[in-house]
Amino acid sequence: MTHNNNSGKYLTAGMIISMFLWGLSWPSGKVLSGYCSVVNFTVYRYAVVVLTTAALLPLTKVSFRIRRKGIPVVLASGVLLAAYSFFFFMGLKKGAPGAGGVLVTVMNPIMAYSLGIALSRRMPSRNELTGLILGLAAGVILLKLWSSTDALFDSGNVFFLLAAFTWSVMSKFTSQGSKYGASLSFSFWQYLVTLICFIPFVNTAELQQALRITDFRFWGNLIFSSAIVTSGATSIYFYTTTRLGAEKASSFIFLVPAAAALSSWALLGEQLQPHTLIGGIMGIAAVYIMNRKHRS
Repeated sequence: MTHNNNSGKYLTAGMIISMFLWGLSWPSGKVLSGYCSVVNFTVYRYAVVVLTTAALLPLTKVSFRIRRKGIPVVLASGVLLAAYSFFFFMGLKKGAPGAGGVLVTVMNPIMAYSLGIALSRRMPSRNELTGLILGLAAGVILLKLWSSTDALFDSGNVFFLLAAFTWSVMSKFTSQGSKYGASLSFSFWQYLVTLICFIPFVNTAELQQALRITDFRFWGNLIFSSAIVTSGATSIYFYTTTRLGAEKASSFIFLVPAAAALSSWALLGEQLQPHTLIGGIMGIAAVYIMNRKHRS
């Protein structure tokens, strides 16, 4: 019992750290979106991710192998991750990272929970329903929808909504990853499939130009978003989905808006509004409620 409790604490701590790193990735991605096209940037990112993950596997003494039955799941999750990455960076190109961070991180767990409940044909528990409603209210406050609904229909936000949907569907596949091999090896092959999806569309001239960039702002953000956020934080997220399930793991994403707002203020100089703080606190409360065991 003690071992299980400690394991749960480690999973929770790892998810909290990962979510704050995800929050930092929003302003970082906005910076990188100004250097190159969406396709090329995604290739740069996942090339670093694949190399980093490939180095981590032997260091952690984890085999590259996955079961043959897991190949269709890896392919599906890799293609969905490619779709998510495209929508994510298109949204950053056309929209604001703050609004995008709110839409994706609030709608993702709502979509994941709704999809999970529909597939399992069950009614949500009291805590799940309360957390979902509180998370949705947090999104309304963060977007200030009581004053204007225009934020929902901006071109960038359409891509963010598509990104949230594809991520929620992908979570269903990654939550099954442990059935076919180690979580890290599953992630490696998933990232490789994602990279392969984009390679045919690369602009080679832009690729050669990017290799000549000496700006630390570009390379620092690229390494951070690739090696630390994707190889590290996202791999932890995928691992946790195999232990907690896609719905529970996705609920932690409510922590991201607060981290995104704070990092955007610190790194990009965006003003931190009172409604952003209130919405972020409500998102954290939603995570707590959705993961708290119901007491009769």
